[in-house]
Amino acid sequence: MAYKIGNREQITMLPPTIEEYVGEQDPVRVYDAFVEALDLGELGIAVNENNVGNSAYEPGAMLKLLIYGYSYGWRSSRKLERALYHNVSFMWLTGGLRPDHKTISKFRKDNKEAIKKVLKQCVRLCIDLKIIEGNTLFIDGSKIRANASINNVWTEEKCKKALEKIDKRIEEILRESEEADENESGTLVEMPEELIDKEALKERVKGIVEKLGKEGRDQVNTTDEESIKVKGRQGTHSGYNAQIAVDEKHGLIVSSEVVNTNSDKEQFTKQVKAANEILGKKCETACADAGYANTENLKGAVEEEIEVIVPSQKQALHSPAEESPFDKEKFHYDEKKNQYICPEGKVLRYSHYGKKKGHYLYRIEGPSNCISCKHYGKCTNNKRGRAVIRLKSERVKEELEALYLSEKGQAIYKKRKEKVELPFGHIKRNLKVDAFLLRGLKGVNAEMSLLSTSFNISRMITLLGVTKLISALV
Repeated sequence: MAYKIGNREQITMLPPTIEEYVGEQDPVRVYDAFVEALDLGELGIAVNENNVGNSAYEPGAMLKLLIYGYSYGWRSSRKLERALYHNVSFMWLTGGLRPDHKTISKFRKDNKEAIKKVLKQCVRLCIDLKIIEGNTLFIDGSKIRANASINNVWTEEKCKKALEKIDKRIEEILRESEEADENESGTLVEMPEELIDKEALKERVKGIVEKLGKEGRDQVNTTDEESIKVKGRQGTHSGYNAQIAVDEKHGLIVSSEVVNTNSDKEQFTKQVKAANEILGKKCETACADAGYANTENLKGAVEEEIEVIVPSQKQALHSPAEESPFDKEKFHYDEKKNQYICPEGKVLRYSHYGKKKGHYLYRIEGPSNCISCKHYGKCTNNKRGRAVIRLKSERVKEELEALYLSEKGQAIYKKRKEKVELPFGHIKRNLKVDAFLLRGLKGVNAEMSLLSTSFNISRMITLLGVTKLISALV
């Protein structure tokens, strides 16, 4: 059987320009048109007009390089530099410009705030193209590793142990120094050097303790001070909590923000408001999973007259079939008399307000009413009788729970998983983002904006096609 064999010395008539290497339907043309459609002035891209020496690279070309690279999982500045020499699409996109990895890295670091705004302009373009409506939003979060080792996380307890260990070693060094001096062993030069190192380390650890106390934090990572210790599917590591708001129509990302808190409970209203600001209007409905179930926080969106579809923790963990006949929901609240009536008709009167936990407590009128009840032992085992807690925003909580269980609520909630898990799935699996490259909140937010924009552009190409999308952008 004959084989086709290549010949590197074969003379060919190559196309005279890079332009001819890139087909009309090549997606790279969309990325070029997209950045050309952005308002770089509004973004605030840093340009030094008084630069002395070699001319700076055109900001638009640098931004194209980053967005296109991130869209294919090429985030490393060194990989991007290599691509400019070996990948025709990258050569075409930058017009043959070949900034080195240091220049690429510096541009990304110097323009964190500007890069963060790219997603906002992307969303506005999507609104103009009528592929984002902004009527129903889905909020979700995912933990992403920081560019910092978990071993560099310091707590007050870790600092205390380290200081004890250092002090012990300093004592040993001083004792060894005295013995060496007496024996004239000639090791005096090495020991003081180690002593200096230990003293310096001690001062550094003391500085960490001071920082923890000053900022009221329980932990700090000395490599990336704004990262936190997070628990994810990959175990415990230093990382961040990436939040996104996704539009119902085509699952496009409307807004993104990276925060350094483990819990999502304080994020819902904040993320909805951020998305609405970008949309330029108020969404009608906002939906999230039970991780956002915090009535006091959800109330902020409710007060904006937004339909909030978020199940309570109890609704998420238990089906209606698992409900007990003695659940709080089975007790009737009499608003006029400010009291509860149990399923057996007994009264639970207001007892007190707990300032620390922020709720009202109602207890059975006369413990004997519970002890003599046929349901004692099932309803409660407390000798003081049954008690019920009522939140400050109990009415809002009840309305939210009812809305979630409604036909409309269930229909919207079923779409949640499909809409919000696609973006994170694409970012983590397709783009292989297992950790951020940049450090600090400004850095990771800039990266998240690039990743969100990359996802949106890939969806835009799928929805509209290369030719139609370029025509709309130009």
